[in-house]
Amino acid sequence: MTVFRVPGEFRRAQSAIAALFCLLGFQYATWAARLPALKTRLDLTEEELGLLLMACGAGAAASFPLVAVLMRRLGSRRLAFVSALCLGALLMALSVAPNYPVALLVICLDGVAVGCLNVAMNAQGAALEARYQRAAMSQLHATFSAGSLAAALLASGTNLVTSAVTAHFTVATVLLVLLLAYAQPRLLTDEEPRPREAKKKERRRGLALPSALTLWMGCAMAFGTVTEGAMNDWSALYLEDVVKAPEHLVPMGIAVVSVVMVLARLMADGWRERWGDALIVRLGSALAGTGLALALLVGGVLPTLLGFACVGLGVAAVTPCVYVAAAARGPEALALVAAMGTTGLLAGPALIGFVAGATSLVWGMAVVAASALAVSLCATRIRWTTPDAAPVAAAKQGVAAEQGVAAD
Repeated sequence: MTVFRVPGEFRRAQSAIAALFCLLGFQYATWAARLPALKTRLDLTEEELGLLLMACGAGAAASFPLVAVLMRRLGSRRLAFVSALCLGALLMALSVAPNYPVALLVICLDGVAVGCLNVAMNAQGAALEARYQRAAMSQLHATFSAGSLAAALLASGTNLVTSAVTAHFTVATVLLVLLLAYAQPRLLTDEEPRPREAKKKERRRGLALPSALTLWMGCAMAFGTVTEGAMNDWSALYLEDVVKAPEHLVPMGIAVVSVVMVLARLMADGWRERWGDALIVRLGSALAGTGLALALLVGGVLPTLLGFACVGLGVAAVTPCVYVAAAARGPEALALVAAMGTTGLLAGPALIGFVAGATSLVWGMAVVAASALAVSLCATRIRWTTPDAAPVAAAKQGVAAEQGVAAD
């Protein structure tokens, strides 16, 4: 593969792919922020609302076979465009859904589109790193959180003007289209194999079972998303029921994990270039599991928040690194790993609830710590693809040299 080393082209493609990550976070958080209004308008019970939430994840998890085929047929660039358009259309469809069955169908289709865009944008991110020999995936994942934050702020601001869901979702859809219009012309072009080679590969891939390496990557992703999802869903309850934290400190569990994770993702690409993905994932997940386990043993508000911070810091780079490794194995591996990650995100909080109900929430959170440690174990079986520090440094020196020649 030809390696390009033009900083301007790298930044241009990076900003476009970041727009896709932001778009996905923004779209998901937009309808999630209006669940109370949708619950009221559709007259839903708590059980129906829970099923509505599960439908999105189920659609994303079930999209694996479709995503693998579409990635081969369309490529990541076109699949990203089509799935992002579908997400905008589905947001508008949800705003006018006349009843619960229709809303359930829309959310399930939304999950399928989420699964498609998730794989396509991560394939773009991995291609960006491979083409320019520069780490970027962690920062891209940080923009997903930025999109979620922007959606929450828009929802809050819109509520000050009108409570109408249709008006809110219309504004949100316009913003989604603008993000997509910015991103599409700047996305990386997929490298097309020759027709005969493509057909032969497609026949072989259609019959092939996932390799052991792909399954190890999928397990690492699943355990990592179990850890992330459970911390978001159970940290506040743990502070309230087990630690007996003051009421004003109860939301700090989610805040600490989220803030530390975003900051770590903004810096993690530099760590990856210096130490490599393997070390970052192994030590990071070990830090997350050990820190949380110690917090559970010691107890108290401050040790608990420090343990939560260890989780945010330790797992921040796990999913970006695993996505890069999976993308190097091809679209089928990437689609399967993404589906297993979604499954972990869905099953994790429910598993913690089951364990907590049978024993206590302390043991439930112990499962979260064990999941983080399991990521470290899985990471020892994965073939990591991040360039060593020396080649990266050489690439940067080449950029500097080219800039110096241009200046002369």
